[in-house]
Amino acid sequence: MIVEVPHRRLAAETLQKLIEEFVTRDGTDYGEQEASLERKVEDVRRQLERGEAVVLFDSESGSTHVSPKARGATGAGGGE
Repeated sequence: MIVEVPHRRLAAETLQKLIEEFVTRDGTDYGEQEASLERKVEDVRRQLERGEAVVLFDSESGSTHVSPKARGATGAGGGE
């Protein structure tokens, strides 16, 4: 089961590490110009604040990750 975790409920250090892991994954594309780690982290942080991205916890795998919010999804779990 995948559930949405309010990013404001995470400790600042935990959220920082989660975002850093997300932006440094292989295959993450930032276009022609590569942005600094700080810029990428700030971009994701803004997306979380605006509700364009969410923190998800997968109880089956025990993993937590950042994901773009699914269009049309409402409430916890993105309608899953």
